[in-house]
Amino acid sequence: MHSVTCQLSVSLDGFIAGPNQSLENPLGEGGMRLHEWAFSNASWRAQHGLDGGERNADSEVIEEATQGVGAYLMGRKMFGGGDGPWDENWTGWWGDEPPYHAPAFVLSRHPREPLRLQGTTFTFVNDGIHSALEQARAAAGDQDVAIAGGAKTVQQYLAAGLLDELHLHVVPVLLGSGERLLVDAGNPMLQPVQVVAAPTVTHLKYRVLH
Repeated sequence: MHSVTCQLSVSLDGFIAGPNQSLENPLGEGGMRLHEWAFSNASWRAQHGLDGGERNADSEVIEEATQGVGAYLMGRKMFGGGDGPWDENWTGWWGDEPPYHAPAFVLSRHPREPLRLQGTTFTFVNDGIHSALEQARAAAGDQDVAIAGGAKTVQQYLAAGLLDELHLHVVPVLLGSGERLLVDAGNPMLQPVQVVAAPTVTHLKYRVLH
């Protein structure tokens, strides 16, 4: 059976976004520093429709974490657009060509018709995490389901015992405050599987034991 996975960049003090997040600055103050390690990487650039880039240990980690993904899950905040009823003009942070090249399912309390963009369709699910996962599994077939974020969505799936693998890209920066990842996540047992040390980031792979 396919796995439910998640990969996120996280600060050394446990945050995936800095303080004072907003529509203008979705990663908060200092949050962009968590992703700088990936921007010059060939695998990351290819995901985002860009040419060139470096091939190194980071490339292999990104390729392993994204290979075989048949569907994505994410929270309302990850997709963006603010709280409350949907503004139909909002189509996500990524423009007409999002980096998700598979069906994507967005947790939301408010209904919205599916949004079809190049390479993917966003389906908005307002009847809970189990329904969203069931739909994502059906769409993924024999491939994996990847939870793209944000923190609260990952916490819910961890606490419910529905996450199989957690990949953390630990960046040696301290944000001090912001959106902390591993709180309200139950008491999961994490088994270390892989550690890859690169010059600007340490990649940790855990298997979640059920």
